[in-house]
Amino acid sequence: MEQMYTMPLIGDPAPAFDAVTTQGPIHFPADFEGKWVILFSHPADFTPVCTTEFMTFGSMIDEFRALNTELVGLSVDSLYAHIAWLRKIQELEWNGKKNINITFPLIEDIRMEVAKKYGMIQPGQSNTQAVRAVFVIDPKGIVRTILYYPLSTGRNFDEIKRIILALQKADADACATPADWRPGDDVIVPTAGSCGVAKERMENQTEDQYCLDWFMCFRREKK
Repeated sequence: MEQMYTMPLIGDPAPAFDAVTTQGPIHFPADFEGKWVILFSHPADFTPVCTTEFMTFGSMIDEFRALNTELVGLSVDSLYAHIAWLRKIQELEWNGKKNINITFPLIEDIRMEVAKKYGMIQPGQSNTQAVRAVFVIDPKGIVRTILYYPLSTGRNFDEIKRIILALQKADADACATPADWRPGDDVIVPTAGSCGVAKERMENQTEDQYCLDWFMCFRREKK
């Protein structure tokens, strides 16, 4: 019988689990209530692409924490392998990054229990390694973004940070963000609920708000 693999969807509560990590035991997502979380998986310790990713995440940890965002990593390796690999990372220098001390938790998942809960084991890629998954989970424990990368492709960390910024902006200001949005760019205001409201909005544009058409209105951000 073919094994079925499931994963949470955007808008679902993040599946709960208890795990052993390099920073001690965690209860997820309960331990991170009130914070944004980036839960991400990598295929294996002591591999080159994963090493560049951890060096990048490690160098950005203060940037993420300034956004009330915590990092949690996972692979199906043992705790001992994790610790040895993270020590080795501290000895390496790459792309201007060196002396990188990984202080966020890295989950031991030898039995692949957590990886399977989050759909990180994808047989088309590997039955024994997790793909490069990224789950962005909000302070209420709800999955807000899901990204998957193949084993061969390192992640874009600027985009991961941009997603956090965009979600926080949308939540704070009840707006949406257009393509390639960056902090300070104009945002999209909610679509009018009726033709009458849309027409009125088109006819009464303000200094702070402008419309390209009835369904597409923007709010200027104060510089």
